[in-house]
Amino acid sequence: MQTLVTRFHLLLLTVTLAISGVGALRIPDDFIYLAHWSGNTADWLWPRETIFVAPVAQLLLMATFFLLGRLLTKNHYAKSQHILDPALTALMSVVAATQLGLLLAGIGSDLDFIRVTAFALGVVLVVLGIILFEAERHTYAGLRMPWPLRSDRAWRIVHRVTGLAYGLAGLALLALAWFDTGLATRVLGFAAALLLPALVAGLATLLFDRS
Repeated sequence: MQTLVTRFHLLLLTVTLAISGVGALRIPDDFIYLAHWSGNTADWLWPRETIFVAPVAQLLLMATFFLLGRLLTKNHYAKSQHILDPALTALMSVVAATQLGLLLAGIGSDLDFIRVTAFALGVVLVVLGIILFEAERHTYAGLRMPWPLRSDRAWRIVHRVTGLAYGLAGLALLALAWFDTGLATRVLGFAAALLLPALVAGLATLLFDRS
């Protein structure tokens, strides 16, 4: 069956559910996440129940990619599987890492794992941005879209625009990790850094492939 959801994705969901279960047992009922700071005052508070958001987010991601895999033609699926499969893995891994960070914060750990995740993801995106920016056209390498990039010029422009988008997203995450901006901005930064460059890539293929 043509599906983008693998056993590894189910494993990531299971890990996140396990973290949620531990959080439900170990995090005090009256615990409040100080999600954002304005000066010395926390102006954005998240309830303890925030730990139950991650499994729902992962289920939605899996459902979206499952439907996408079924809707793609066999030809498009074969061309895009090597991009979409790791994309889902990256998204679910970041959600799982964020969930672990929320658990550690909730039980009073000094390790800011969400900050660690921001540093790691930022470095990965900067490296990915450099690779895409410097990429040379190849039959099997590079971005894969449902529509082809017919000219070498369009291929080069799209990859440089996308590379810049991922590079800037990575630098933004590194800045969020370096400065103490609160966990809310980092979590929202994860979503923006993973989704916006992909949107830029899709739009770039439509805008620049006109020659």
